[in-house]
Amino acid sequence: MQFEKTKKFIFAKLKKDLAKHLSYHSVNHIKDVYSAAERLAKHEGVTGEDLTLLLTAVLFHDSGFLMQQKGHEKISCDIAKEYLPQFEYNHDQIERICGMIMATSIPQTPHNLMEEIICDADLDYLGRDDFFTIGNNLYAELQVYGMINSEDEWNNMQVGFLKKHHYFTKTAIRLRKAKKDEHLKEVKAMLKKQ
Repeated sequence: MQFEKTKKFIFAKLKKDLAKHLSYHSVNHIKDVYSAAERLAKHEGVTGEDLTLLLTAVLFHDSGFLMQQKGHEKISCDIAKEYLPQFEYNHDQIERICGMIMATSIPQTPHNLMEEIICDADLDYLGRDDFFTIGNNLYAELQVYGMINSEDEWNNMQVGFLKKHHYFTKTAIRLRKAKKDEHLKEVKAMLKKQ
């Protein structure tokens, strides 16, 4: 697998072709999820080929946004299948990458540790100090798609999402759950004020 070449290729493609209104599903999101996945993988003991496949899945997991928002995970898999053979990834490796990408669909459905890690990395920010900053980027993006019309609606959506969401890996539960629970209380309090 030519991982460094793959990384360079997909970052260049995303930077050039992702729609500018994607304030959340942007190159910065990919970098953020990549850092979180590296950290989680280290704590969870994932190394070698597994780590390479995990990080490749992260690089491609939202590439479907190059085409459309709805069903982007399936499109991301198609993009991975189209380009990864050029970088010496074999069929089985690509299938594992697609399994990880598909696991990030909401509601998340991981079936193994690697899929759990990408799911936790994808929503790592829910339990971090930059939760509201990143959340505002998602709010702005959803407004562009006409999926949300008011701050009230957004906060109700956030409460519902935070209630349903749970981390899968021991590391993410240890590092992020308590802070995520605090954010849920804060958003609920904001709704009460409105």
